[in-house]
Amino acid sequence: MKRIVLFLVTNLAIIVVLGIVLRLLGVERILDEQGVGLDYGSLLIFAAVFGMGGSFISLAASKWIAKMSTGAHIIERPSNATEQWLISTVRQQAQQAGIGMPEVAIYDAPEPNAFATGMSRNNALVAVSTGLLRHMDKTEVEAVLGHEVSHVANGDMVTLALIQGVLNTFVIFLARVAGHVVDRVVFRNEEGHGPAFWITTIVMEIVFAVLASIIVMWFSRQREFRADAGGARLAGTNKMIQALERLHVAAGESHLPDQLKAFGISGGRSGITRLFMSHPPLEERIAALRARG
Repeated sequence: MKRIVLFLVTNLAIIVVLGIVLRLLGVERILDEQGVGLDYGSLLIFAAVFGMGGSFISLAASKWIAKMSTGAHIIERPSNATEQWLISTVRQQAQQAGIGMPEVAIYDAPEPNAFATGMSRNNALVAVSTGLLRHMDKTEVEAVLGHEVSHVANGDMVTLALIQGVLNTFVIFLARVAGHVVDRVVFRNEEGHGPAFWITTIVMEIVFAVLASIIVMWFSRQREFRADAGGARLAGTNKMIQALERLHVAAGESHLPDQLKAFGISGGRSGITRLFMSHPPLEERIAALRARG
């Protein structure tokens, strides 16, 4: 329930902020002055503000959202040997990767998992689940931390937000163009926009969003291979393989919120559902590491 409320409040706040931005830009309608043709310039600005703006506001708030949605405990002053070891390991790996020291956190979840998020390479969060600490030994956890630190070093969060923002912009723009064409050509509406415009726009946004998600998930899977390679460089190839093998044995349902699943280490299925998965199958990731030697 907490996650649902947080999701709704966050998205409502984003809509309000972007609505204010549109007013400041003087974009209050997407039709021309006669109310007949599309004002493509205004429509593009509208689409970009909501497409790119929504994506980057979500990125800017990602650390806060992650902390609130998972209940992650930030390790500010280590209270035990495990927390001290986590801080020391992440600090060492961050120095090797050439990034600023991320915040380190532990969140309560039964499955072994971890994630990284944040606005930039020098303002990130790396979090591990209590299940990860219970099911893995230190060498395996070290590899998982290397994987997450590599996500930060590769700038994956920013790149994913950029790709998502560009695709969102095209989805919003093209859906409204399609709605306008149907409204004018099929239903012969000569002024303003009738129900056909809104129905077509909603349907086409869903269709285009599904196609866009395939592209986003393809990129997400590629970055997992790169993060695995980075984890192997930071912790050792054998440790990274061992960690993935342990994840394969302990694989179960992820308890991460939907907006964070793409940033976790565990996940991935085969078949047609692969097109919509943020992670490749663990077997493929293990095989890729073994092929690297």
